[in-house]
Amino acid sequence: MEFREPINELINLPEKFTSGLNFPAPERIKIYDSTLRDGEQMPGVAFSPGQKYQLAVALSDIGCDILDLGFPFAALSDRHALQLIVQAKRKGEIREDVELLVMCRSNRNDINATIETLKDIDVDVTDVTFFIFTSGSDLHLKYKIGKTLLRREGRDLSEWLDLPVEFYRQANINMQCDAISYAREQGVKEVEFGGEDGSRADLDYTIELAKAGYAAGGTRYSFPDTVGCFTPEGVDYYFKRIIKEFPDQDIVCHFHNDFGMANINTIRAMSLGVTVPTCTANGMGERAGNAPLHQVVMTLKLLYGIELPHFKYEKLRELTKIVEDFSGIPVSAHEPIIGKGVFTHESGIHTAGLLIDPLIYQVIPPDEVGAKIRYVFGKHSGIAAVKAVLERPEYRAGLERDGVEVNSDLIDAVTLFVKDARQKRTRSDKFTSVTEAYYREYNRLGISELRLVELASTIGRLLNEGMGMKLIETEEASVDYFPTRSWLKYWRKLKDES
Repeated sequence: MEFREPINELINLPEKFTSGLNFPAPERIKIYDSTLRDGEQMPGVAFSPGQKYQLAVALSDIGCDILDLGFPFAALSDRHALQLIVQAKRKGEIREDVELLVMCRSNRNDINATIETLKDIDVDVTDVTFFIFTSGSDLHLKYKIGKTLLRREGRDLSEWLDLPVEFYRQANINMQCDAISYAREQGVKEVEFGGEDGSRADLDYTIELAKAGYAAGGTRYSFPDTVGCFTPEGVDYYFKRIIKEFPDQDIVCHFHNDFGMANINTIRAMSLGVTVPTCTANGMGERAGNAPLHQVVMTLKLLYGIELPHFKYEKLRELTKIVEDFSGIPVSAHEPIIGKGVFTHESGIHTAGLLIDPLIYQVIPPDEVGAKIRYVFGKHSGIAAVKAVLERPEYRAGLERDGVEVNSDLIDAVTLFVKDARQKRTRSDKFTSVTEAYYREYNRLGISELRLVELASTIGRLLNEGMGMKLIETEEASVDYFPTRSWLKYWRKLKDES
C-alpha cells in the first residue's frame, strides 16, 4: 500500500532518537569476527580445520573485515586451519583486504612459538596481526597472573599476597611492553593489545596500560568486557575517556553477552567513536556468547542509520545455517533477525495488519536478511490470513485443478477448522520428547564430567595392568572418542619416541 502521508508523520522513526551521535563514518568501521576462536570456546563446540576454512570464506564473503584465528601453536588442528585460511586468501577465496589475526600471551615464549608455527606452515609474520594480551583488572593482575609477574620481576613467591596492587600494575606494564617490543623486533608489523577484564579495571590504569602499549609499538588497542557485566552506563564511563585519550586510533570493543546486553553495549561504544566492534556469528562464544553479528549490523543499519558499505546483509541467514551445522548449536526459533519464527505470524490481528502493509507490525524487512514472511495457522488465526494464502496464484491454481473454488464459504470453513483442530491438539500435545532429544544431543557435543571420570577409571585400570596405549583398541567404551586408527598410530609413535 502507498501511504498518503510521509511515513515520519505517521510514526516516530528510530532515527528521531538516535541521530546526532558520534558514530564513525561507515567506511571506517571494521567488523571483527571471533567465531573461529571465541565461538569455538562455547562448551562442546569444536570446528575441524576444513570447517574453519569454510567459515572463513563465508565470513569474508558476507563482509567481515578481521578474522580472529586464535592460537595456532596450541593445537595441530588450529595450525592446519590457519594454513588453509592463508592459502584461501592467496587464491582469492578470501578478500585481499581481510585481516587475519593470531593470539598469544604477553611473553616471549608464546611469541616465539607463534612465529615458529607460522614459519612451519609458510606464513610470514607480516601476513597476520598478533594480538598480544595481558590482564587489566587488579583482581586478575594480583590473583590470576600475580605469581607470573613475581617471577618476571625476580621476587620471591612468598610475597604474593602481601605486595600491593601497585606492584602488580607496574609489573604488568613491564611484561606487556616487553612482549610488544620483542614482537616488533621479530618483524611483526601489526600488534593488537589489551588487558582482560577491562570492564572491571581501574580507568586511570586502563589508560596508562594503553598508552604504554602504544609507546612500545602496539598498533591497535582492544578493550574487553570479559565477563559480560557491562551496562551502557559503564560503556560511557570507560569509552568517553578512552576515545578522548586516543581520538585518532582505531579502538576495538570486545563484549560478552552474559546479561543479553552485548549488542547494545557494542552499539553504545560505537556511538562514542569505537571503529572496530567484535562479534561472532549466531552470538557464539563462551558462557552466554559474544555480541551477535546479526544483531550488531542490523541494529546499526535500521535503528541508527549506519549502513556498512560492503556488508551483505541478505546472507545473514545463510551464514546462520552454516554455523548451526558446524557447531551443533541451533539458534532459538525466536532469535532476533535470524530465528525461524521472527517473520512467522499466526495472530489474526497481526496478520490482518501485515496484509495492509508489513510496516504495521514488521519493522525489519525480511528480504534484507534473506527471509520471507510466512503464516502458520491455529487458534489465533483470522480469516484475512487464510484468504491471503488460499488466493496466492500458486495455491489457487492447484485448488482449481482439484475443482475447488476459493470463495468466502471455503475460507470461513477452513478458518473454523484450523482453529478447532489446533485447540484440540493442546489437550494431547506434549513436547517432552522434543526437548529431551535436543538436550541429549547437546550433551553429546563434549565429554561430560561423568564420562570423563568413567574414561579415567577405565584408562587408569588398563594402564595399571601394563596395557599402555593398547587400551584404545581393546576397550570398547572409549571408541566413541578415539575413533581413528591414524590418530592411534600417531599416539603410539609419540609414546615410543618418549
